[in-house]
Amino acid sequence: MTETTPAASPPPRQRPAEECATPASSSGGGAWNGLRPLLLRLHFYAGILIGPFLLVAAVTGLLYTATPQIESVVYRHELEVTPRGAPKPLTAQVDAARQAIPGGRLVSVTKGAGDSDTTRVTFDVEGLPEGYTQTAFVDPYNAHVRGTLRTFGEWLPVRSWFDGLHRTLNLGDFGRNYSEIAASWLWVEVLGGLALWLGAPRGRERLRGLFVPRRGARGRRRTLSWHGAVGLWVSAGFLALSATGLTWSAHAGANIGRIQDSLGGSAPSVSSALGHGTRDGSPAEAEPGASSKAAAPDIGLDGALRVARAEGLRGKLVITPPADTASAYVVRENTRHWPEQQDSLAIDPATGTITDRLAFDDFPVLAKLTRWGVDAHMGLLFGLANQIVLALIALALIGMLVWGYRMWWLRRPTRADGARLGRPPARGAWRRVPGRVMAPLVVVAAVLAYYLPLFGLPLVCFLLGDLAVARIRGSEHTCAPARTGTSKETAR
Repeated sequence: MTETTPAASPPPRQRPAEECATPASSSGGGAWNGLRPLLLRLHFYAGILIGPFLLVAAVTGLLYTATPQIESVVYRHELEVTPRGAPKPLTAQVDAARQAIPGGRLVSVTKGAGDSDTTRVTFDVEGLPEGYTQTAFVDPYNAHVRGTLRTFGEWLPVRSWFDGLHRTLNLGDFGRNYSEIAASWLWVEVLGGLALWLGAPRGRERLRGLFVPRRGARGRRRTLSWHGAVGLWVSAGFLALSATGLTWSAHAGANIGRIQDSLGGSAPSVSSALGHGTRDGSPAEAEPGASSKAAAPDIGLDGALRVARAEGLRGKLVITPPADTASAYVVRENTRHWPEQQDSLAIDPATGTITDRLAFDDFPVLAKLTRWGVDAHMGLLFGLANQIVLALIALALIGMLVWGYRMWWLRRPTRADGARLGRPPARGAWRRVPGRVMAPLVVVAAVLAYYLPLFGLPLVCFLLGDLAVARIRGSEHTCAPARTGTSKETAR
């Protein structure tokens, strides 16, 4: 018999030296040399794993920018009329709307800003989803109903559908998590990318490459050049979208609201309660007992509109009828393009006197900034120009994500066996960061994770996943000897 020798086990595969992180004590070169690998690894993981959320948000946001023009075409019959003669009283228009939507509770009446606008009469109808109402569009010149539509706030069905797609993927409250993850991480990606791009070593003659993609570059360097230069130009827009998107998110939005309230920056509202006095503390002008509908006639919707016009309210006006005998009419402006008109009045239904007033000029600065930011985010503040800018930002974000994924693909190993996906930056990057830098970073990350839960939860998942992969692959790989010389790949 011939004795066979057992096959030797294969030696562990070696990792390239650039994938084996070195501790801060041996790296040298200052805090930035230690911090940059950590930023690069975070930017990589966030780009790969949060990228799909950002891509969906960018595509749906791009579609949303066209909704005003789509609505003007699809709902032209409901929205526009030919001016002719004097308009009918609002009471007659509301009576016609009640016949078209029987059984509904009147919520508001919106008088259009132009002579060709229909009057919107909105009802709360049983059986509709939360936040939705039924609106009748009435020709103000003959009080004929031109159509009824299910509305979400002031949005018509097309815009409300695209709005829901962008915010929640039309999946309800659960779907809001997707857009909040995107908003919570967009600013992280932008600031991290800016730091990496501006901090990359380059000579003075190559400063032009910060702002203009390199023409002669090829392959991954060309893609990186487009990724960095375009990102630099559009970074302000990305940060604005991230900040405004967070203000109405589910979890972070509630925390931001509490902070805003504590700073006295929440948006005030006019009070509809009768007998409380005016906003400056002086007594209301109504006579004693005049607030009771039983003691005096109601001025009606038309009377409230006349008072509001006389008091200087203009543009599109939304009239909310009294909820009960102890409540006033509330009339507010609803012009959401620049310059915004958001003044409002509370009017005693018995006497037509002003019981409370609120001017947009008196809003706290934070409340104004929030209002302007939200309207700019929705493409309302500056009209068509606002929509075009938003569309360009959305296209830029799509391009940034495509270039990012392409760079990942170009990093894939093409000769060695094993995975064919691009390799991540070096592990153990945190060990290169000096303690005086790492300690405040941990504190800041913990505070941000508390106030932005859907930033903190993915961050913890990244860390745990990275540790798990490191433990698994650590037993399968050893580090190759360090190469001499400067690598063009690692120099980036």
